[in-house]
Amino acid sequence: MSTIPSTGTVTFTIKSVPLTKGGFRTIERLMRLEKGKQRTLKKLQGKRMTELNEWRPRAGREWLVRARCTRLVRVAAGQSFTIPVTPQLSKDIASVADYLDFKPVK
Repeated sequence: MSTIPSTGTVTFTIKSVPLTKGGFRTIERLMRLEKGKQRTLKKLQGKRMTELNEWRPRAGREWLVRARCTRLVRVAAGQSFTIPVTPQLSKDIASVADYLDFKPVK
């Protein structure tokens, strides 16, 4: 297998789902770096802040009940995502490289 480039835009495809919780969460974190997913997460964050958080009475005063963050990405075999690779991401990508196929975008 060739080496993953340290810079540039790369498309990753998940070959198999990691069995460890850390590997699973690392791939989830990498998938959330995709521009379209970041845009959607930012919009959902604004909606949570303005509409979905609720004030409820608790112990005679108002209490803020925060809405949970949306799980936007799904780690499954065959899923693909395209992210700009930076040197800061190299260790994360290397730790889950066994579970990913990659192809540089030209």
